[in-house]
Amino acid sequence: MLFFVNVLIDPKNLSFEAMWDVWEKETEAAIGAKGVGKIVNLWKVAGQRRILAIVDVESHDEMDRIFMGTLPMAHYLEFEQILPIREYEGFADDVRKRWKV
Repeated sequence: MLFFVNVLIDPKNLSFEAMWDVWEKETEAAIGAKGVGKIVNLWKVAGQRRILAIVDVESHDEMDRIFMGTLPMAHYLEFEQILPIREYEGFADDVRKRWKV
């Protein structure tokens, strides 16, 4: 299941140095998740504390476990958008078939 994720990082009451420490752990976790295919792609929005990602999870439960519990910055993340998405080629095929099975 593919999802587009738009997340804002809110460091709350962390000191500047503590924020960098946690963010460094988060970047290591994100690169690791990208390496095993859970994160399809990942972007940092320039000039903002915002991350955009395409994630590939087996279920909604898996997404909840990852985002709510295993990420180093889990307590500092504000998920502004999580949208289910599909590959455009599959959509194009459905259009050519006029949505007939």
